[in-house]
Amino acid sequence: MWRVVRAGRSVLDGSRGSGRWNPTSLSVLYGSQEADGALAEMHFHLSRGQSVFPSRMRHDLFELKIKTKETLILADMDALSRLGVVPARYSEILYDRTQEIADAAFFMGFDGIIAPSARWACQNVVLFLDKIDLGDIEEVSGNPISWSEWRSKHAKGA
Repeated sequence: MWRVVRAGRSVLDGSRGSGRWNPTSLSVLYGSQEADGALAEMHFHLSRGQSVFPSRMRHDLFELKIKTKETLILADMDALSRLGVVPARYSEILYDRTQEIADAAFFMGFDGIIAPSARWACQNVVLFLDKIDLGDIEEVSGNPISWSEWRSKHAKGA
């Protein structure tokens, strides 16, 4: 799993706000199965509503080795569609249905979700902090991100 974290913040400090797979009642770790997937997700959120990319913010990219016990795998958009997610609108900030799915998965005892990224052609990983043993997460590597380098290679309109 790859995870982007603001410099100085613990890689195990979860998202407590409201996101695609976490209603405010759930604390989660968001990550991706590919480094560029994690970077694309963070880049999207940092760029939202900004006319100029916030270049002073510093972030690190971590590779983590994780062990899960009971993870809900929503392998593709067909699986999400069967659960009421509208594929054509998945990349939008319309989180009600996905939050309901995450809440149900948590209630049913799953320790996380693997689902398609809305920003990159890969799978994202969402770990429920109240269900996962933090001892099952091992930091493999961590390096500073050069957003200007990544943007020049990947970002549209960078």
